[in-house]
Amino acid sequence: MNIHTKEDVIKAIEQYDVKFIRLQFSDIQGIVKDVEIPVTQIEKALNEGISFDGSSIEGFVRIDESDMVLKPDVSTFAILPWNQEKGVVARMICDVHLPNGEPFEGDPRYVLKKMLREAKEMGYEFNVGPELEFFMFKKENGEATTKPHDFGRYFEFAPADLAEDIRRDIVLTLSDLNFDIEASHHEVAFGQHEIDFKYSDALTTADNVMTFKYVTRTIAKLHGLHATFMPKPIYGENGSGMHVNLSLFGKDGNAFYNPNGDMEISDIARWFVGGVLRHIRGITAVTNPIVNSYKRLVPGYEAPVYISWSGANRTSLIRIPAARGNSTRLELRNPDPSCNPYIAFAAILGAGLEGIREKIDPGKMVESNIFELSDQERARLNIDTLPSMINETASHLEKDELLRDVLGPHVHNNILRIAKAEWEDYRIQVHDWEVNRYLNSI
Repeated sequence: MNIHTKEDVIKAIEQYDVKFIRLQFSDIQGIVKDVEIPVTQIEKALNEGISFDGSSIEGFVRIDESDMVLKPDVSTFAILPWNQEKGVVARMICDVHLPNGEPFEGDPRYVLKKMLREAKEMGYEFNVGPELEFFMFKKENGEATTKPHDFGRYFEFAPADLAEDIRRDIVLTLSDLNFDIEASHHEVAFGQHEIDFKYSDALTTADNVMTFKYVTRTIAKLHGLHATFMPKPIYGENGSGMHVNLSLFGKDGNAFYNPNGDMEISDIARWFVGGVLRHIRGITAVTNPIVNSYKRLVPGYEAPVYISWSGANRTSLIRIPAARGNSTRLELRNPDPSCNPYIAFAAILGAGLEGIREKIDPGKMVESNIFELSDQERARLNIDTLPSMINETASHLEKDELLRDVLGPHVHNNILRIAKAEWEDYRIQVHDWEVNRYLNSI
């Protein structure tokens, strides 16, 4: 479905007999919000926007500044292919504006758009390809549990993998929503899965990540299961990551590719890596934004912990997959699917562009298995580690002037506020581990 104008939306509504429109947007934490309007209100939505109370949305505005307006992006119009017996429902992703028509600086989509304009001014288009992992758990009495739906392992199939048909339903639904699906498979942990879709420009990809999570949860629910993008729901098992593949395209094609360069990568690629590594401790507050994120970022579970870059070495934080030509890309491995993709992609891009502007040297590649190096060997190679707690990375973000400029003061301050509040709430809790360890021995 190719929708480019308001007129295309009206024609599609008539063609598919659409009865309701869901206007969707994201709060600062990456939670999808929406308001459903009857199709009779579509002209108003397209021409004036739909007003809502921004003070009720996490990280938006105070109650005395609450009036905000949703303006649909017509290119995101799509028919939702479930529950159509009660009337066909379509959705559009919206930008958030102030009543005077100005973009709201706290809208995550606006933050990414702003950075994409900066990249365009430098002559680049930023493409992103994410790899989202998730778990599907059983429900009991309507409530989610952490009991895996199946006991398959990496790339296994039925009967060990009981979710083949569910993943297929997710893939078919995403395909109906214009996703270009590349692969789906069982992941390492019991009940863990991955579905990969083709890269696109960063804004389209961020929209797709939000849609992907929404669709996956919905299809799982229709099968009586609970899908979660929580990074580490089960102790002792691999967590769920969201590796992101990154590339810049200029007027001559892929700017990361140089057939005459070392490893056939360009200086642009190296400098981009240098910028990301310089700011990665602060970026991690955005790409790994919850307390549970740091239960995944620990040694021993294939998660990237060490700040380094390499060729195909999967133990590095940033690696360069083997493909070259227009497929040349960087893979950043620490993000997880709890992040807000708009803000995460903006932070990564802002750091990479600084790397290009300042020609930041990323240092030497590390081709050995970093997981197997001793502390002394890693120290000799100047390999540092990512922050181990959300309060640590929040401290780095607070001091990072570039990321403050990239995110804007409103988003930067609210991310810090949310991170500090989450850490404080977590810090004062008494957890089962403590009770089990100490109650009978002390």
